[in-house]
Amino acid sequence: MYKISIFLILILTASFSSYSQENEFIKDYIERLDNSRNYLIIVAETMPEDKYGFKASPESLSFAENLMHIGFAMDWHSQSLLGGRESRDWNTDTEFKVTNKSKKEMISKINQTFDETIKLINQFDVSKLNDKMDYFELKRSKRQILLLLTDHITHHRGQMLVYMRLNGLVPPRYVLYQ
Repeated sequence: MYKISIFLILILTASFSSYSQENEFIKDYIERLDNSRNYLIIVAETMPEDKYGFKASPESLSFAENLMHIGFAMDWHSQSLLGGRESRDWNTDTEFKVTNKSKKEMISKINQTFDETIKLINQFDVSKLNDKMDYFELKRSKRQILLLLTDHITHHRGQMLVYMRLNGLVPPRYVLYQ
């Protein structure tokens, strides 16, 4: 009986430790995502509105299109892939299209999308982080989907920083841990 009790205590401790680590991952992830939001908003606010249409090359996304693309992808990764909502169709969606949106409206939309993403992740069932799903014909865990999301934000924000330099602007100082 003593050995069974010790065994059960070890199993419960290991389970709790794993759950605790998953919660720490979410806590750290939310902190990183919020810092990423703050930096992206500073970048978006720093670029003059008359430069929002700037493209580094004809086939590139404009500064504004990069900003809205970040929002669209964040919405898709969080609300659709992780949250189960039907995906938006990029070709027909108007929420994340640049057309007829002011700089202020685009920044507001990005901020709202970060809020919705953070809310979903805060409510996410951490026991599902290791669940696998199809991601562009690859099997990826939901944890990997979260990591891909932050990588994607960084990728497009980096393009936006280059666009600022190409327009003679000094990008905002890098923000740590984002």
